[in-house]
Amino acid sequence: MKQRVSALLREKFGREVVLEKPKDRTFGHFATPIAFSLAKELKKSPIVVAEELASSFEESEIFSSVASVKGYLNFRLSENFLHEYGTWALHNQAQFGKQEKKEKILLEFVSANPTGPLHIGHARGAVYGDTLLRLARHLGYDITAEYYVNDAGNQIDLLGLSIQLEGRATVLGEDVAYPESYYRGEYLAPLVRGAVERFGKEILQDESRQKELALWAKDAVMNIIVKDLGDLHIFFDTFVYESSLYDDWERVLHKMGEGVYEKEGKIWIASESRDDEKDRVVVREDGRPTYLAGDIVYHNQKFERGYEHYINIWGADHHGYISRVKAAVSFLGYEPRKLEVLLSQMVSLLKDGEPYKMSKRAGNVILMSEIVQEIGSDALRFIFASKKSDTALEFDISEFKKQDSSNPIFYIQYAHARIHTIVGKSNFTKEHILEVSLKGLDENAQSLLFEALLLPEIIEDAFSSRQVQKLPDYLKALAASLHRFYYECRIIGNEDEAKLLKLFLVVALSLKTGLSLMGIEAKNRMSKEEEEL
Repeated sequence: MKQRVSALLREKFGREVVLEKPKDRTFGHFATPIAFSLAKELKKSPIVVAEELASSFEESEIFSSVASVKGYLNFRLSENFLHEYGTWALHNQAQFGKQEKKEKILLEFVSANPTGPLHIGHARGAVYGDTLLRLARHLGYDITAEYYVNDAGNQIDLLGLSIQLEGRATVLGEDVAYPESYYRGEYLAPLVRGAVERFGKEILQDESRQKELALWAKDAVMNIIVKDLGDLHIFFDTFVYESSLYDDWERVLHKMGEGVYEKEGKIWIASESRDDEKDRVVVREDGRPTYLAGDIVYHNQKFERGYEHYINIWGADHHGYISRVKAAVSFLGYEPRKLEVLLSQMVSLLKDGEPYKMSKRAGNVILMSEIVQEIGSDALRFIFASKKSDTALEFDISEFKKQDSSNPIFYIQYAHARIHTIVGKSNFTKEHILEVSLKGLDENAQSLLFEALLLPEIIEDAFSSRQVQKLPDYLKALAASLHRFYYECRIIGNEDEAKLLKLFLVVALSLKTGLSLMGIEAKNRMSKEEEEL
């Protein structure tokens, strides 16, 4: 709707027009402050300009009225337009809200180290990234989901050591002296069993084979990670392994030219000249590239693949890393503005109002898979998409196990199922319902129709602003409007029954499409226990 209105106004005024929603819906469906910007050019007051503009609109199939309100132009969509758009949406459900943006984007997210299963903090970035991905694809962007596997450095060596320690203690029965730093958790037990089956028990005591064990184990851990992500309906197009990049380091280092220099036996990147706090070491005195060097090679490879835009989703603790990576991008000869870094904040869990007790399975973290088992993937995805990713999130998992209106995912699913239940009780066929007119609806019904048809605007806004929480906020509001309308208006037996059922099907379409873009399948019916609530 907004696109069509924007296009009409752009053609009429010969410029882009900002469209807003009036605070008071009785004023209309859309408003624009264009009179305020034209007032300076025309040397008239905004109120006078708005009145003149309003009177310049002739009768239109799109607008039933155009009015001036305190300098704003307010537009009310015609019932003919709402009928045609709603009918088109029901007959073209797969295309509802879709566009053809076509911009080529590389989206990198999760990228957790392959040293253990994903914890609840990883889950937030995973859900945020996948929701952005789904929104982008619906809008027609050519977007690739990528996982950067940090499989180089001490962390992988430590994985090999940790498996040996676990195996020596549990398989060989040794009294093991544990170092201060090592990985722990029940996920190590199946890795030990797999290692013994593959290499024999001797690998648990052979320090010279620790690296071999680590390389095998990180692939096994990646399989765990991929499975856990799959349980959340999150899948990646490409995986890039850090260990595969360092052969290209010398070429990339040379490519940065005067952006790097040597001092104190080390090689530094002059990132302070590109808004970083200070210059950073990229090659140590012993000639080994630092972690930053791996990121530099990776981002060079990204840009060499020729995408138009690059989005990284990082944990909030990586905030200080943004400027140094963008500095490297600049020295490599690319436009740093093409690299967008989004941050994902920490998550705190409660259960019945108390801090969630960590499982021994995880060592010292809460596993993502543990929470999925407890509340399901739909609830987890909804929770993590429902608040701005760069703000801290605290939630009580008990709230999302409730089967009542206090649980937003239940509330939305119940609205969708309620619609299908009501349609199923009607004597009208689906074919007949789809063919009736949506004209002649009362003000409340027309308001519900307009709200349901706003989904395409919500999708575009949620993606362009990178604030995916706008989608669940919209779905909650739409579900509330549906439930309220249901309680205030008798549907079955109403003289406009077929018309109201068609309206409900438009609402169901928006609920189903919106949930799908969150990785959640809409329910057509609830369980018997749920239906009785």
